[in-house]
Parts: sequence; C-alpha cells; structure tokens
Amino acid sequence: MNNRTNVAVTPSITTTRFIKCVTVGDGAVGKTSLLISYTTNTFPTDYIPTVFDNFSANVMVDGKTVNLGLWDTAGQEDYNRLRPLSYRGADVFLLCFSLISRPSFENIAKKWVPELRHYAPSVPIVLVGTKLDLREDQQFLLNYPGACTISTKQGEELKRQIGAVVYIECSSKTQQACSFSKKLLLQLPTKAILEASLALLSVG
Repeated sequence: MNNRTNVAVTPSITTTRFIKCVTVGDGAVGKTSLLISYTTNTFPTDYIPTVFDNFSANVMVDGKTVNLGLWDTAGQEDYNRLRPLSYRGADVFLLCFSLISRPSFENIAKKWVPELRHYAPSVPIVLVGTKLDLREDQQFLLNYPGACTISTKQGEELKRQIGAVVYIECSSKTQQACSFSKKLLLQLPTKAILEASLALLSVG
C-alpha cells in the first residue's frame, strides 16, 4: 500500500476535520490518475492496476482546513471481496466512469450503486465522469472510431437515476473540471464533506 501526501499544512493552520473519501468505479477509468493529479500536480503515464492506495490532501472549506483521506480502490472483479473493506467509515464516495467508455458508464447503475448501497446505504455519492479531455479530442476520436462517448446530458440523467448529490466531468491530465452549483451545496446537510470533495475535483 502506498501513501502519498501533498504539501503539509503549516503549523498555524488547524485541521478541523478528517474526511474519508473513497473512489470507486471500473478498472482503468482514471481513479488513480485523478488522485495523483490532485495530490502531486502530475499526470501518471503508465497504467498500474490498483489494489488499495491511500492519499492525503488538505483543502480549504469556509476558511478552515479539512484533511481529505483519499482511498483508491480496485475496480477489477478479482477484488470484489476485498474492496468493500475500504467502505467502512466513508464520508463520501467519488463514483467514477470514463466519458469515453460506455461499459464503465453502464456499470455505474448496474454494478457500483447496488454495491455501495449494500455496504454503505447512507453515504452520499458524487458522480464523476473522467477523461474529459479525450471526449473533446478530435484526434483521439479519429484514432478510435469505435469509441462511444458519454454526453453531459447523459451524465446528468444518470446522476438523477442513482440519486447522486452532484455530477462533475473532469480531466486528470489537464486538471479541467466543470463548474458546480454552490447553491445546491448550501442546501445539503453534508455541505462540508461535499465541498471538500468538489475542491478536490476543481483544482486547476
């Protein structure tokens, strides 16, 4: 298990809360890249299947420092029995699919939501569409004519279908993320947790 930590918080700033954020989704959709991109400002070029990795990041929420414990899980079926061990104590799930992979999109409702609701029925879900840069990359689409992209509208519809609190599209490579509604977050009881998660996705 690897532990990667971003720049430490200065002694004058007090960490007011620890939040456990668990990324979930099919293998190779970009979960690890998302966390590495945020915590190190670099984009990994090699794909190494994850078993379990822990990351740590500090974000500002309402002028206070929140420590995000970022748990990276394996999406492959070989780890179906081990993966739920990481769900205990989770405050929020980042449920990820690739914007250039129809199977990963379909597995959100078919596989991942049932699993999360079985083990952690009350934990909020942030739905994340990854690899946004490739959905808009004409050269990629020419090189892979069979690629089936997922539109923002389809992502929003899936968000409503599964009861996720918010939907975000992002690119770990460019650190690009779509904007989100502050008004929505202000109406949610888990505001601090969600804003911390969204801060993770909105750096760039």
